Amino acid sequence: MTGTKTPFAPETAPCGKRSGGERLFDDDGYGLVIRDQFFDCGCRRIRHEYHDGSIHLSVVRHDGRRVRDQSEPDRGK
Repeated sequence: MTGTKTPFAPETAPCGKRSGGERLFDDDGYGLVIRDQFFDCGCRRIRHEYHDGSIHLSVVRHDGRRVRDQSEPDRGK
């Protein structure tokens, strides 16, 4: 797997500041999909979809405080 990084224009980061950064997209072709957003301020949004259909979402501010950390069960695959 080789991920693709693309820059994005400033938008509201989890900390409330407007910040640009990079998006990472990676897909193994078998069900694992990674969509991460890394803001220049240090905040990040993480979304990982796994082979079994479950999803893990995580949002972390640049100071390390978790804003959201949640797993969703298998969606009936």
